[in-house]
Amino acid sequence: MEKTQDAKIVDLAIRLLFLGLFLYSALVMVAPLASVVIWAAILCVALYPVYDWLQAKLGGRKGLASTVLVLLGLVLTLGPVATAVSGVAELGSEFAEQAASGKLKIPPAPEGLKEIPIVGGKLADAWAMFERNLDGAIAKYGPQILEITRTLFGKVLGIGIGLLGLALSVIIMGALFAPGQQVVGGLQRFANRVFAPGGAEFVILAGATIRNVTKGVIGVAAIQAFVIWVLLTVFGISSAATLAFICLILSIIQIGPGLVLLPLIIYAWSSMSGGSALIFTVLAIPAMIMDSFLRPVFISKGLETPMLVILIGVLGGMMAYGLIGVFMGPVLFAVFYELFKVWIDASAHPEDAERSAE
Repeated sequence: MEKTQDAKIVDLAIRLLFLGLFLYSALVMVAPLASVVIWAAILCVALYPVYDWLQAKLGGRKGLASTVLVLLGLVLTLGPVATAVSGVAELGSEFAEQAASGKLKIPPAPEGLKEIPIVGGKLADAWAMFERNLDGAIAKYGPQILEITRTLFGKVLGIGIGLLGLALSVIIMGALFAPGQQVVGGLQRFANRVFAPGGAEFVILAGATIRNVTKGVIGVAAIQAFVIWVLLTVFGISSAATLAFICLILSIIQIGPGLVLLPLIIYAWSSMSGGSALIFTVLAIPAMIMDSFLRPVFISKGLETPMLVILIGVLGGMMAYGLIGVFMGPVLFAVFYELFKVWIDASAHPEDAERSAE
């Protein structure tokens, strides 16, 4: 009897060992794609109402609706990469041609550069040196220029790789639209097993939170970037579209457009008339802080979870997991909050908890 029992234990241990090896191998293979799949799930949940509306308009053709959204997503993700690569290639070709012909010259410094507080004088002197003696300036500032170029290239490369990963997420998102209802049903059954009896409600809460955070983060950032673009265009500031796009990215990652607008306000006071600079400042400050007022309205609309819980999830998730944490954080924190409420209510009314368990 002992030998039989020992043989069963050894047999179970060997099975668990091989099962653990298979599980470990699967996790190692899936781990590099985890962020891509999570982004795909977030995009699918956020855009599912759009997909549902579009497939109804297309006569119930779900495949066509998925294709349209995937193609639109690929344009939005791969378009900036293609534009940046084309622009860099064109700039590099022009630079090489001018260098080969000896016509490479630095244009005069912009008007008002020297009047910029603190750094204006140094920037103007360095610019003048490059304008008068390009070779000498490159010899003097070459290491610093190389270091800054290397750092910027690394940041741009990282953004490009991130956009390529997001493009892959868009493709996976398209594959998730059709079986979306079955996936949600499976998640609700799984959640009921883990968080019985209210697990399905947590899945619904997670979906609503993701959609509201999408509107509150990306939607508000888009509105803010559009307002800033209009403001810069009206006041004739060059590269208004590029600066507005930078503001869009800064707003999405919760930094805000102040890094762009504050230098522009300083530039306005150094290059515009007093009246124009005052009007620009009065309009730029509300545009800079409008997300602080709009985001709570968009995020909390239709949710019973307190606004403070969602905001803590957004900020904490971003600090812990980066941009993807902006969406994961509030979902995890909202579910934790609801579980905590259930636990507190159960401890406050133990008789009701025992009666419901029976």
